[in-house]
Amino acid sequence: MTTSPRTERSSALPLPLADQTVFSFRFTASPRGARLARRLASCQMDAWGWRYGTPVHDSVELIVAELVNNAVTHGRVPGRDARLRLARFAVTGRIRVEVSDARGERHPVSAPGGLSDDDEGGRGLVLVSALAEEWGVAPRPGAPGKTVWAVVAAPGTP
Repeated sequence: MTTSPRTERSSALPLPLADQTVFSFRFTASPRGARLARRLASCQMDAWGWRYGTPVHDSVELIVAELVNNAVTHGRVPGRDARLRLARFAVTGRIRVEVSDARGERHPVSAPGGLSDDDEGGRGLVLVSALAEEWGVAPRPGAPGKTVWAVVAAPGTP
């Protein structure tokens, strides 16, 4: 019996799989690309065993949402993609979230002097700070731009 070419062909997308320790995905620096990156991050967390609605899953999902939104809003360069990378460290019980964009000269900053109730934006990094053990910015490896990263504690690593 022969197998059809359709079942042998590998997917162009990095499908969420439980056995991989790193999930990496390039996405267009657009709202549609950001939605896809958020959804795939959520699926990958579920594949790793942190089910939808658990604190670790929801924290990672919210951090990814904030960072990819910032990459699309503030780090967009026409014609350049952004990248999402999730890494699971079972030994230390941590998840590292990285979002890279092509704008190296624009680094995220917290609102100077805090936020007022009337401010419409600027709360994303406050949320990231509250949910992550630590976060920061580094030069993008092998490409122009920057990588904003956050580390989330994942107790009870599945």
